[in-house]
Amino acid sequence: MNTHILVIDDDPVQRRLLKNAVERIGHTPHLAENGKMGLESLERHGDKISVIILDLMMPEMNGIAFLNALHEKGVDIPVIVQTGQGGIDTVVMAMRAGAFDFVVKPVSPERIGSAINNALKVDRTSQSRNPARSRSGAVRFTDIVAVSPAMARVMELARRAAQSDIPVVLEGESGVGKEMVARAIQAASDRSGKPFITVNCGAIPHNLVESILFGHEKGAFTGATEKHAGKFIEADGGTLFLDEIGELPLDVQVKLLRAIQNGEIETIGARRPQKVDVRLISATNKDLIAAVKAGEFREDLYYRLNVFPITIPALRRRKEDIPVLARAFVERFSAAQKLDVVPELTPAAMALLTAFDWPGNIRQLENSIFRAVVLARGPQLGVEDFTQIAAQIPGYINESGESIFAGSRDVLAAPSLAGAEPPAGLPVFTRPAAEAVYRAEAARAVVHSPLTEGILSAIGRDGGVRTIASVEEELIRFALRFYRGQMSEVARRLGIGRSTLYRKLKDYGIDPDDPLKQLTLENVAG
Repeated sequence: MNTHILVIDDDPVQRRLLKNAVERIGHTPHLAENGKMGLESLERHGDKISVIILDLMMPEMNGIAFLNALHEKGVDIPVIVQTGQGGIDTVVMAMRAGAFDFVVKPVSPERIGSAINNALKVDRTSQSRNPARSRSGAVRFTDIVAVSPAMARVMELARRAAQSDIPVVLEGESGVGKEMVARAIQAASDRSGKPFITVNCGAIPHNLVESILFGHEKGAFTGATEKHAGKFIEADGGTLFLDEIGELPLDVQVKLLRAIQNGEIETIGARRPQKVDVRLISATNKDLIAAVKAGEFREDLYYRLNVFPITIPALRRRKEDIPVLARAFVERFSAAQKLDVVPELTPAAMALLTAFDWPGNIRQLENSIFRAVVLARGPQLGVEDFTQIAAQIPGYINESGESIFAGSRDVLAAPSLAGAEPPAGLPVFTRPAAEAVYRAEAARAVVHSPLTEGILSAIGRDGGVRTIASVEEELIRFALRFYRGQMSEVARRLGIGRSTLYRKLKDYGIDPDDPLKQLTLENVAG
């Protein structure tokens, strides 16, 4: 399907890259150098434009001002914003202003293509889809909702693992989706259609683990009134998923190691071992190396299992996935509740969900969306539908228990991009809330910047000559503050390309929004 995409970016290199990416996936790009020219392009081609890709840091009219202008004009076109280094405060501000999705620079053509496809799927009248399971009940890689580069790497490794029977260990916090990835590996392997058996090693009493895994004969021990096959036999020919593998008792670890090495198990009470053909996928939220050092996990078993480790990042490390996950869960639960209309997450609600760190990861997000959909009383889900989440974020709830973000179009009164002011009449952070949010960031920026009134010192704190890298990092940090985060101007003044600047920001771990936060805090404190 050929659609028209409006690209708004002041960097000619970025515009050319985005133009090529849009054309590669078969769409027609329209280019604009800043927000003002973007509005003019909308006036000429507004009936054709289906998606807007918007840079946030631009002269004349920046991204936030452009989003506010769209709202005032009543334009409802999905907007994908670009942000440098993923500054979460800037992202939250853009989401509150109505952005549909965001990508972190430098962005790959695949990520842009995925974001555009997700934006084009926005159709309130379309049938809801189940983002977790296909009709057959199996989970495939295409069923896993993720757009972040971090999860793209996980999917690439998982697809490679599916091509063989290599033992896999999935590492990550509880709720990140380890079982989903394990099921996708099974579905993409030669064992697709065979049994997929799950065992939560941490939920089984220690005295029953051996029996549940390897089975027992009738009368093998007191209470064994019937023969039990065990999970290895149930999974024969298919995949055995051992969740929380680090919780296995040491004596059972010995038998598991033997089963892996010899391909046979010893059923309790049986006279001879039994051959099994099982593909093993393990998962853990523990540091197994630390467990080995502490004597809680066998070293030989660790090296047998940890042949192909895959680490699944926490949701707070891949916030790009939050908007697409939230919308997918809303669709799924709306279908389950047989709602006539799928509720729409307001920009304020989406900003809230994006700002939260989700210690329970995807499982916690899923449960929060489920609760909100079940209790939904209208066509929208707002901040008031996520009060349990809002109460955990400083600044969202005041002492009276009321949200200080009462309007659906309000924005954070914080980093005002390139000097842009928040729209008049909208609620902002109270002074204590603003100080709480930015004090730590401003302090960190000061600690990392040994500048004194713009003078660069050639002598380090140890009394020796500083390295070129440290001087370069200091100069870039100063330029970002001096030019208030205007990336094009910073790159021009430093005499480097904008793509080179972004690479150096990544190399030095510099958040380009840091200088804006520091300046904003000074204004608030004053």
